[in-house]
Amino acid sequence: MFDIKAIRENPEEFDRLWAKRGLEPQTKKIIDQDKLIRKAMQVVQEAEAARNKSSKLIGAAMAKGDKEEAERLKTEVAGAKNVIAAMGAQVDSEKAMLHDLLSSLPNLPFHEVPDGEGEEENLEVSKWGEPRAFDFEPKSHEDIGVPLGLMDFETAAKMSGSRFVILRGALSRMDRALAALMLDMQTAEGFEETSPPFLVWPKALYGTSQLPKFAEDLYPAGEDHYLIPTAEVSLTNTVRESILDADTLPRRMTAHTPCFRSEAGSAGRDTTGMIRQHQFNKVELVTICKPEDGEDEHKNMLRCAELVLQKLDLPYRVVELCTGDLGFGARKTYDIEVWLPSQNTYREISSISNCGDFQARRMNARYKFAEKDNRFVHTLNGSGLAVGRTLVAVLENYQNEDGTVTVPDALVPYMGGLEIVG
Repeated sequence: MFDIKAIRENPEEFDRLWAKRGLEPQTKKIIDQDKLIRKAMQVVQEAEAARNKSSKLIGAAMAKGDKEEAERLKTEVAGAKNVIAAMGAQVDSEKAMLHDLLSSLPNLPFHEVPDGEGEEENLEVSKWGEPRAFDFEPKSHEDIGVPLGLMDFETAAKMSGSRFVILRGALSRMDRALAALMLDMQTAEGFEETSPPFLVWPKALYGTSQLPKFAEDLYPAGEDHYLIPTAEVSLTNTVRESILDADTLPRRMTAHTPCFRSEAGSAGRDTTGMIRQHQFNKVELVTICKPEDGEDEHKNMLRCAELVLQKLDLPYRVVELCTGDLGFGARKTYDIEVWLPSQNTYREISSISNCGDFQARRMNARYKFAEKDNRFVHTLNGSGLAVGRTLVAVLENYQNEDGTVTVPDALVPYMGGLEIVG
């Protein structure tokens, strides 16, 4: 959501930044709609003033015994009330139209975000680790897990359809072990472990900008709830409709939750395996901070996510997304991409975004800047990490020629001392 006053004062800047995201100029129709609202509100205010003035005069006319004047004034009051009702309804309608328009527009990129139309123009920031040189043809994670009898897509499909999996035995434990390792590392970095709801109201999804833009990617649950697509929704909404004390910021939270996505826009992509599923587990990171701390908090969240991959000794790279590849609510995003030997490429395992005050405005989340001066907080979110994709990376990078998998040293304590899966 956006500050309409800021749009009025600097429409060229808004259009310039939206153009970087491939949008046509938007501010003229926004300002024209805003003018209609203000004009209608002026008519309402004038009618209210006329009604109040005539109402006061009715009593005076009655006291003088001037019934004719009193009736004339009553007619004026009735007319003013009709105008107020009609124009009030128009104001509500025009406001709803402006709200829908503003809600449909993506966040503005920060000035330093590289220009580009798509992912091929993202900027590589850094690399860590060297991909392993195999002396055999590396297998994909499903070609490792299925033969071991520990990864079952077929049985999952019988009960739930495609893009679901059943993990058994050591792989189920490894999935849990990875989440525990991530939570232990993130809480050690100052993120508060949180167990939030998995079901939320539409207004919570509106607050974090999944609604209305991405409604088709969500799973409704009953008449008035949705399953969360990410714990970002639950964690960020913990500050909705609040005024926070400045000295309580930044607030850093982490949660391990299931996530549910229909993957409506991914037809034909990653249709097999665990890369893109309807249900998956993720350890999420969310930070709520003052505006001036946003950049430092963004870098800190990126560092914390990277540390997990370094602990597991998994090669990865960091890319900064260009303007054309930014998510709807983000102003700046870093993706972490882990090396997958079977694909001979890096694949996204974490996306860490600074949303500025975009979500805070939608949630009405503010902090006390000064006496009688409450300002919007800034929100950031990211994966620390996607558990299923980390499991995929471990299986592929630690596979052995005989079909077994070596357990990374960092996971051995969480696996009860198990060093080989097979």
